[in-house]
Amino acid sequence: MALYNSILDLIGDTPLVDVSGLSPNPRVRILVKLEGQNPGGSVKDRVAKSMVEEAEKDGTLVPGQTILESSSGNTGIGLAMVARVKGYPLEVVLPENVSEERKQLLAVWGAEIILSPGREGSNGAMRMAQRLAAENADRWFPFQYGNHANPKAHYEGTGPEIWRDCPEVTHFVAGLGTSGTLVGVGRFLKERKPSVQVWAVEPPAGEMVDGLKSFDEGFVPPIFIEHDGYELLDRKTVVGTRESVEWTVRLCDVGVFAGISSGAVVAGAVRCAQKIDEGVVVAVVADGGWKYLSTGAWTEDIDHVVERARGTIYF
Repeated sequence: MALYNSILDLIGDTPLVDVSGLSPNPRVRILVKLEGQNPGGSVKDRVAKSMVEEAEKDGTLVPGQTILESSSGNTGIGLAMVARVKGYPLEVVLPENVSEERKQLLAVWGAEIILSPGREGSNGAMRMAQRLAAENADRWFPFQYGNHANPKAHYEGTGPEIWRDCPEVTHFVAGLGTSGTLVGVGRFLKERKPSVQVWAVEPPAGEMVDGLKSFDEGFVPPIFIEHDGYELLDRKTVVGTRESVEWTVRLCDVGVFAGISSGAVVAGAVRCAQKIDEGVVVAVVADGGWKYLSTGAWTEDIDHVVERARGTIYF
Protein backbone atom coordinates (compact mmCIF):
# COMPACT_ATOMS: atom_id res chain seq x y z
CA MET A 1 0.00 0.00 0.00
CA ALA A 2 1.45 3.37 -1.04
CA LEU A 3 1.84 6.28 1.38
CA TYR A 4 0.87 9.73 0.08
CA ASN A 5 1.95 13.07 1.54
CA SER A 6 -1.36 14.77 0.73
CA ILE A 7 -4.84 13.83 -0.39
CA LEU A 8 -4.14 16.01 -3.46
CA ASP A 9 -1.50 13.48 -4.53
CA LEU A 10 -4.35 11.02 -5.13
CA ILE A 11 -5.79 13.14 -7.93
CA GLY A 12 -5.43 11.39 -11.28
CA ASP A 13 -4.25 7.94 -12.33
CA THR A 14 -7.87 6.72 -12.37
CA PRO A 15 -8.81 3.22 -13.60
CA LEU A 16 -9.88 2.32 -17.13
CA VAL A 17 -12.58 -0.37 -17.12
CA ASP A 18 -13.93 -2.53 -19.95
CA VAL A 19 -17.73 -2.21 -20.25
CA SER A 20 -18.01 -3.88 -23.64
CA GLY A 21 -21.09 -5.69 -22.38
CA LEU A 22 -22.89 -2.45 -23.31
CA SER A 23 -21.52 -2.37 -26.85
CA PRO A 24 -24.06 -3.04 -29.63
CA ASN A 25 -21.21 -4.15 -31.91
CA PRO A 26 -19.16 -7.24 -30.95
CA ARG A 27 -16.21 -5.83 -32.92
CA VAL A 28 -16.13 -2.61 -30.90
CA ARG A 29 -14.88 -2.50 -27.31
CA ILE A 30 -16.05 0.27 -24.99
CA LEU A 31 -13.81 1.32 -22.08
CA VAL A 32 -14.68 3.93 -19.45
CA LYS A 33 -12.30 6.01 -17.36
CA LEU A 34 -13.69 6.20 -13.82
CA GLU A 35 -13.03 9.79 -12.75
CA GLY A 36 -15.26 9.37 -9.72
CA GLN A 37 -12.26 7.65 -8.14
CA ASN A 38 -10.61 11.04 -7.61
CA PRO A 39 -10.67 12.12 -3.93
CA GLY A 40 -13.19 14.92 -4.53
CA GLY A 41 -15.31 12.57 -6.58
CA SER A 42 -14.94 13.86 -10.13
CA VAL A 43 -12.76 14.67 -13.11
CA LYS A 44 -12.82 18.33 -12.01
CA ASP A 45 -10.38 17.57 -9.21
CA ARG A 46 -7.71 17.52 -11.91
CA VAL A 47 -8.72 20.95 -13.19
CA ALA A 48 -9.04 22.51 -9.74
CA LYS A 49 -5.58 21.37 -8.69
CA SER A 50 -4.05 22.44 -12.00
CA MET A 51 -5.58 25.92 -11.97
CA VAL A 52 -4.60 26.60 -8.35
CA GLU A 53 -1.05 25.31 -8.69
CA GLU A 54 -0.41 27.17 -11.95
CA ALA A 55 -1.64 30.40 -10.29
CA GLU A 56 0.60 29.77 -7.30
CA LYS A 57 3.58 29.33 -9.61
CA ASP A 58 3.02 32.56 -11.54
CA GLY A 59 2.10 34.60 -8.45
CA THR A 60 -1.49 35.45 -9.40
CA LEU A 61 -2.67 33.54 -6.32
CA VAL A 62 -0.96 34.35 -3.02
CA PRO A 63 -1.32 32.75 0.43
CA GLY A 64 -4.60 33.59 2.14
CA GLN A 65 -6.19 35.14 -0.95
CA THR A 66 -9.89 34.45 -1.56
CA ILE A 67 -10.77 32.38 -4.63
CA LEU A 68 -13.97 33.27 -6.51
CA GLU A 69 -15.46 30.98 -9.15
CA SER A 70 -18.82 30.04 -10.67
CA SER A 71 -20.03 26.47 -10.89
CA SER A 72 -23.14 24.42 -11.32
CA GLY A 73 -21.04 21.28 -11.55
CA ASN A 74 -18.12 19.48 -10.00
CA THR A 75 -15.58 22.28 -10.42
CA GLY A 76 -16.89 23.97 -7.30
CA ILE A 77 -16.45 20.80 -5.26
CA GLY A 78 -12.94 20.21 -6.60
CA LEU A 79 -11.92 23.78 -5.89
CA ALA A 80 -13.46 23.64 -2.41
CA MET A 81 -11.42 20.56 -1.55
CA VAL A 82 -8.17 21.98 -2.96
CA ALA A 83 -8.77 25.37 -1.32
CA ARG A 84 -9.49 23.80 2.06
CA VAL A 85 -6.32 21.70 1.97
CA LYS A 86 -4.19 24.64 0.84
CA GLY A 87 -5.77 27.21 3.16
CA TYR A 88 -7.58 29.50 0.73
CA PRO A 89 -11.06 30.93 1.40
CA LEU A 90 -13.46 30.13 -1.48
CA GLU A 91 -16.61 31.81 -2.79
CA VAL A 92 -18.70 29.87 -5.30
CA VAL A 93 -21.44 31.44 -7.42
CA LEU A 94 -24.06 28.88 -8.35
CA PRO A 95 -27.66 28.90 -9.59
CA GLU A 96 -30.24 29.01 -6.82
CA ASN A 97 -32.01 25.91 -8.17
CA VAL A 98 -29.12 23.53 -7.58
CA SER A 99 -29.78 20.45 -5.46
CA GLU A 100 -29.33 20.40 -1.70
CA GLU A 101 -26.60 17.79 -2.17
CA ARG A 102 -24.65 20.38 -4.13
CA LYS A 103 -24.95 23.02 -1.44
CA GLN A 104 -24.12 20.61 1.36
CA LEU A 105 -20.98 19.32 -0.34
CA LEU A 106 -19.70 22.85 -0.81
CA ALA A 107 -20.47 23.56 2.85
CA VAL A 108 -18.55 20.43 3.91
CA TRP A 109 -15.39 21.96 2.44
CA GLY A 110 -16.11 25.40 3.91
CA ALA A 111 -16.99 27.28 0.72
CA GLU A 112 -19.18 30.38 0.85
CA ILE A 113 -22.14 30.11 -1.55
CA ILE A 114 -23.39 33.06 -3.60
CA LEU A 115 -26.69 32.31 -5.38
CA SER A 116 -27.50 33.47 -8.91
CA PRO A 117 -30.94 33.36 -10.63
CA GLY A 118 -31.87 29.75 -11.37
CA ARG A 119 -33.53 30.60 -14.68
CA GLU A 120 -30.16 31.81 -16.01
CA GLY A 121 -28.43 28.48 -15.33
CA SER A 122 -24.66 28.07 -15.29
CA ASN A 123 -24.14 30.86 -17.84
CA GLY A 124 -25.86 33.27 -15.47
CA ALA A 125 -23.66 32.12 -12.59
CA MET A 126 -20.62 32.67 -14.78
CA ARG A 127 -21.70 36.21 -15.66
CA MET A 128 -22.32 37.06 -12.00
CA ALA A 129 -18.88 35.71 -11.03
CA GLN A 130 -17.26 37.78 -13.79
CA ARG A 131 -19.01 40.90 -12.49
CA LEU A 132 -18.02 40.19 -8.87
CA ALA A 133 -14.43 39.54 -9.89
CA ALA A 134 -14.32 42.88 -11.71
CA GLU A 135 -15.70 44.63 -8.61
CA ASN A 136 -13.36 42.86 -6.18
CA ALA A 137 -9.80 42.99 -7.46
CA ASP A 138 -8.52 41.26 -4.33
CA ARG A 139 -10.21 38.01 -5.39
CA TRP A 140 -8.50 35.42 -7.60
CA PHE A 141 -10.90 34.42 -10.37
CA PRO A 142 -9.68 31.26 -12.13
CA PHE A 143 -12.46 31.34 -14.81
CA GLN A 144 -12.41 27.67 -15.74
CA TYR A 145 -13.85 28.37 -19.21
CA GLY A 146 -10.87 30.49 -20.17
CA ASN A 147 -8.08 29.07 -18.01
CA HIS A 148 -5.43 27.20 -19.98
CA ALA A 149 -4.54 25.14 -16.90
CA ASN A 150 -7.88 23.38 -17.50
CA PRO A 151 -6.97 21.57 -20.76
CA LYS A 152 -3.37 21.35 -19.54
CA ALA A 153 -4.52 19.08 -16.69
CA HIS A 154 -5.88 16.66 -19.28
CA TYR A 155 -3.05 17.03 -21.78
CA GLU A 156 -0.51 16.20 -19.07
CA GLY A 157 -2.62 13.76 -17.02
CA THR A 158 -5.79 12.19 -18.39
CA GLY A 159 -4.53 11.84 -21.96
CA PRO A 160 -1.20 10.18 -21.10
CA GLU A 161 -3.00 7.80 -18.71
CA ILE A 162 -5.38 6.68 -21.46
CA TRP A 163 -2.50 6.24 -23.91
CA ARG A 164 -0.49 4.26 -21.36
CA ASP A 165 -3.39 1.93 -20.57
CA CYS A 166 -4.95 1.65 -24.04
CA PRO A 167 -2.68 2.58 -26.97
CA GLU A 168 -5.12 0.71 -29.24
CA VAL A 169 -7.76 3.44 -28.71
CA THR A 170 -9.51 4.45 -31.94
CA HIS A 171 -12.20 6.82 -30.64
CA PHE A 172 -12.33 9.17 -27.64
CA VAL A 173 -15.72 10.35 -26.32
CA ALA A 174 -16.34 13.00 -23.65
CA GLY A 175 -18.98 15.51 -22.67
CA LEU A 176 -18.95 19.09 -23.88
CA GLY A 177 -18.86 21.40 -20.87
CA THR A 178 -15.90 23.72 -20.38
CA SER A 179 -14.32 21.60 -23.19
CA GLY A 180 -11.10 21.15 -21.21
CA THR A 181 -11.25 17.34 -21.21
CA LEU A 182 -12.00 17.15 -24.93
CA VAL A 183 -9.31 19.50 -26.15
CA GLY A 184 -6.67 18.36 -23.66
CA VAL A 185 -7.09 14.62 -24.09
CA GLY A 186 -8.03 14.91 -27.76
CA ARG A 187 -4.89 16.82 -28.67
CA PHE A 188 -2.62 14.47 -26.74
CA LEU A 189 -4.09 11.37 -28.38
CA LYS A 190 -4.07 12.82 -31.89
CA GLU A 191 -0.42 13.82 -31.54
CA ARG A 192 0.43 10.20 -30.76
CA LYS A 193 -2.05 8.64 -33.16
CA PRO A 194 -3.56 11.01 -35.76
CA SER A 195 -6.22 8.46 -36.73
CA VAL A 196 -7.92 8.73 -33.31
CA GLN A 197 -11.41 10.23 -33.64
CA VAL A 198 -12.64 12.72 -31.02
CA TRP A 199 -16.39 12.78 -30.36
CA ALA A 200 -18.18 15.34 -28.19
CA VAL A 201 -21.51 14.77 -26.45
CA GLU A 202 -23.77 17.80 -25.90
CA PRO A 203 -27.40 18.28 -24.83
CA PRO A 204 -30.09 19.68 -27.14
CA ALA A 205 -30.27 23.48 -27.05
CA GLY A 206 -32.55 24.51 -24.21
CA GLU A 207 -32.51 21.11 -22.51
CA MET A 208 -30.62 20.44 -19.30
CA VAL A 209 -28.19 17.56 -18.99
CA ASP A 210 -26.21 18.05 -15.81
CA GLY A 211 -22.59 18.96 -16.44
CA LEU A 212 -22.93 19.48 -20.20
CA LYS A 213 -23.45 22.52 -22.41
CA SER A 214 -24.87 23.17 -25.87
CA PHE A 215 -22.77 25.67 -27.81
CA ASP A 216 -25.93 26.52 -29.75
CA GLU A 217 -27.11 28.47 -26.70
CA GLY A 218 -24.60 31.19 -27.47
CA PHE A 219 -21.55 30.66 -25.26
CA VAL A 220 -18.45 28.89 -26.56
CA PRO A 221 -15.68 28.58 -23.94
CA PRO A 222 -12.57 30.57 -24.86
CA ILE A 223 -10.34 27.55 -24.24
CA PHE A 224 -12.27 25.63 -26.92
CA ILE A 225 -11.58 28.33 -29.50
CA GLU A 226 -8.00 29.06 -28.43
CA HIS A 227 -7.08 25.36 -28.47
CA ASP A 228 -8.53 24.84 -31.96
CA GLY A 229 -11.48 22.84 -30.73
CA TYR A 230 -13.43 23.07 -33.97
CA GLU A 231 -10.52 21.55 -35.89
CA LEU A 232 -9.86 18.94 -33.21
CA LEU A 233 -13.41 17.57 -32.97
CA ASP A 234 -14.41 14.96 -35.51
CA ARG A 235 -18.05 14.75 -34.50
CA LYS A 236 -20.65 16.08 -32.07
CA THR A 237 -23.63 13.99 -31.01
CA VAL A 238 -26.68 15.29 -29.14
CA VAL A 239 -28.02 13.35 -26.14
CA GLY A 240 -31.06 14.50 -24.18
CA THR A 241 -32.10 14.11 -20.56
CA ARG A 242 -34.16 10.93 -20.99
CA GLU A 243 -31.42 9.07 -22.86
CA SER A 244 -28.85 10.26 -20.32
CA VAL A 245 -30.87 8.84 -17.45
CA GLU A 246 -31.51 5.58 -19.31
CA TRP A 247 -27.81 4.98 -19.88
CA THR A 248 -26.91 6.06 -16.36
CA VAL A 249 -29.11 3.22 -15.16
CA ARG A 250 -27.75 0.84 -17.82
CA LEU A 251 -24.23 1.43 -16.51
CA CYS A 252 -25.27 -0.43 -13.35
CA ASP A 253 -25.61 -3.57 -15.50
CA VAL A 254 -21.81 -3.59 -15.68
CA GLY A 255 -21.37 -2.46 -12.08
CA VAL A 256 -20.62 1.22 -12.75
CA PHE A 257 -22.49 3.68 -10.49
CA ALA A 258 -22.07 7.04 -12.21
CA GLY A 259 -23.57 10.50 -12.57
CA ILE A 260 -26.09 11.69 -15.16
CA SER A 261 -23.57 13.30 -17.52
CA SER A 262 -21.75 9.97 -17.61
CA GLY A 263 -24.93 8.34 -18.88
CA ALA A 264 -24.97 10.89 -21.69
CA VAL A 265 -21.33 10.20 -22.56
CA VAL A 266 -21.85 6.44 -22.57
CA ALA A 267 -24.90 6.93 -24.80
CA GLY A 268 -22.55 8.77 -27.17
CA ALA A 269 -20.00 5.95 -26.96
CA VAL A 270 -22.71 3.42 -27.82
CA ARG A 271 -23.76 5.49 -30.84
CA CYS A 272 -20.13 5.58 -31.90
CA ALA A 273 -19.91 1.78 -31.61
CA GLN A 274 -23.02 1.45 -33.78
CA LYS A 275 -21.55 3.58 -36.56
CA ILE A 276 -18.08 2.05 -36.90
CA ASP A 277 -17.06 -1.39 -38.10
CA GLU A 278 -14.52 -2.11 -35.38
CA GLY A 279 -12.37 -0.32 -32.84
CA VAL A 280 -11.85 0.66 -29.22
CA VAL A 281 -13.92 3.51 -27.82
CA VAL A 282 -12.71 5.22 -24.63
CA ALA A 283 -15.25 7.36 -22.76
CA VAL A 284 -14.83 9.59 -19.70
CA VAL A 285 -17.19 8.83 -16.81
CA ALA A 286 -16.90 12.18 -15.06
CA ASP A 287 -18.10 11.26 -11.58
CA GLY A 288 -19.86 8.75 -9.35
CA GLY A 289 -23.58 8.48 -8.74
CA TRP A 290 -23.61 9.35 -5.04
CA LYS A 291 -24.38 13.03 -5.59
CA TYR A 292 -27.38 12.20 -7.79
CA LEU A 293 -29.40 9.96 -5.52
CA SER A 294 -32.06 12.65 -5.03
CA THR A 295 -32.80 12.54 -8.76
CA GLY A 296 -34.45 9.16 -8.23
CA ALA A 297 -32.82 8.05 -11.49
CA TRP A 298 -32.30 4.47 -10.30
CA THR A 299 -35.48 4.02 -8.27
CA GLU A 300 -38.29 6.15 -9.73
CA ASP A 301 -40.31 6.27 -12.94
CA ILE A 302 -38.17 7.86 -15.65
CA ASP A 303 -40.91 10.35 -16.64
CA HIS A 304 -40.87 11.76 -13.10
CA VAL A 305 -37.08 11.94 -13.10
CA VAL A 306 -36.95 13.80 -16.42
CA GLU A 307 -39.68 16.23 -15.37
CA ARG A 308 -37.93 16.98 -12.08
CA ALA A 309 -34.67 17.62 -13.91
CA ARG A 310 -36.26 20.54 -15.77
CA GLY A 311 -36.46 22.55 -12.57
CA THR A 312 -33.45 21.42 -10.51
CA ILE A 313 -29.76 21.35 -11.32
CA TYR A 314 -28.51 18.12 -9.80
CA PHE A 315 -24.88 18.66 -10.84
